Amino acid sequence: MTARTRFFLTARAAKVSQGSQGMDENELSRIVFNSALKVHRALGPGLLESSYEECMYFELKKHGLQVVKQKPLPLIYHEVKLEIGYRVDLLIENKLIVEVKSVDAINDVHLAQILTYLKLSECKLGMLINFNVTLVKDGIRRVVNNL
Repeated sequence: MTARTRFFLTARAAKVSQGSQGMDENELSRIVFNSALKVHRALGPGLLESSYEECMYFELKKHGLQVVKQKPLPLIYHEVKLEIGYRVDLLIENKLIVEVKSVDAINDVHLAQILTYLKLSECKLGMLINFNVTLVKDGIRRVVNNL
């Protein structure tokens, strides 16, 4: 084994052992984007949101990411924690919120929903992904909170 091969194997092992803890929101969003492309190529438009959500969960877990499906999100009002049924579709590494849609068009209420989730969770970045489009890249919106 050459020194160069040992270097690359050592660097790869360090990266694998580090896992996704060192990734920032932008790196995570690239993985989400590529996973959405892969899911959409395989399934196409027209399915239920829950189908795309499960497939996205599967793809993101394959990358070794910490992903939570249907994460409850309480509302804090005057220091009282209210469990009123808000649920984030996918929470990745406690940094990135992904809301999965399968609708004719993304509208203002969808953007307001993810902005609210970002504020309540104190996450900086969210991705709104509409799979009911011809090209999934046209259905992806990045939404930021306090940047």
